[in-house]
Amino acid sequence: MHLVKIACERPDNLGRSLSHWDCAELARQLVTDEVVETISPQTVQRMLASHKLKPWRKHLWLSPKVPRDAEFCRRVKNICSLYTRKLKADEVVLCVDEKTSLQPRTRKSPTLAAQPGLPVRVEHEYERKGALNLFAAFDTRTGKVYAHTAERKRQKEFLEFLEQLDREIPPEITTVHLVMDNLRMHTGKQVQTWLEKHPRFKFHHPPVHCSWMNQVEQWFSILQRKRLVIADFKDKAHLAERLHLTHMSEAKAVLLTSPDASRYTGYTYSGTSRVKSTYSIPPKVFESFILANRNDGIAHWPTVDEVPAFMSNYLEWIIANRQDIAVVQLAEACRAGAVERYIAAGCLLISA
Repeated sequence: MHLVKIACERPDNLGRSLSHWDCAELARQLVTDEVVETISPQTVQRMLASHKLKPWRKHLWLSPKVPRDAEFCRRVKNICSLYTRKLKADEVVLCVDEKTSLQPRTRKSPTLAAQPGLPVRVEHEYERKGALNLFAAFDTRTGKVYAHTAERKRQKEFLEFLEQLDREIPPEITTVHLVMDNLRMHTGKQVQTWLEKHPRFKFHHPPVHCSWMNQVEQWFSILQRKRLVIADFKDKAHLAERLHLTHMSEAKAVLLTSPDASRYTGYTYSGTSRVKSTYSIPPKVFESFILANRNDGIAHWPTVDEVPAFMSNYLEWIIANRQDIAVVQLAEACRAGAVERYIAAGCLLISA
């Protein structure tokens, strides 16, 4: 019981300068407290497992003092509607954000390709040659990415990106929905003046603490893992060129077919296309649901019209098969709502 007691306390309260407990530190603390003469981390782990304790894990939570009022719900439902409803022929929905401080990091020796028995070898030392900021807009229905690089991140550079979007998006598209964070750079006086002169552009801002609803963040994550893990570029111009090639030629293939990405993320549904969504789905939960609902060995990804029924089935499946009390309670609360709320409620459930 002494082990359970200290595992349920913060290490700082016991005079230990640790962010969290692990089995080795708990074993060391038991010996220090003279509870036992010796104990292994493996024994500690087994004892904690019997009490369903994992003090080395952490989850973020939001204080109830943060308002979840009518305005919060309105914004969430508005973003979910943009992602899931059938768009008119003259509409597009783009998710916009910036990836900052991308450095070329020119290596002092060339990076060597993998060989039998050897991994890719990257020189440890590199030269600093400044940094770039990547402005990107992700089309939620096609997976197309519009991109612009700049050395600074101000309203001036953001307006340059908006002008690029205005040039590249066909004039027959009369409504361009832009989902973006509510930053000063996105809402400043210069931007507001520009919007008055370009009425087809409509800004939509998720509520505070809901940046995960911006789908371009998923593309940034894939870009980081697929292109930027090994940073070795000649200069900023070379880095900008590689980023341009990535978003022009590889974005759709990476977004739609990457098996490792599909393990960790959900999808937003548009016709028969499968486009990556911003919603983080617990991998085991969602994979189990998909495997349980395969059709002739092939997972059926629903169209827009099928999403409410899909979410309904998903919630029912969670309630019937999951043991996580909090998740099941949330699923039951979502199921109790109206059918038209399944999409928004389901999105929040998936992100839990």
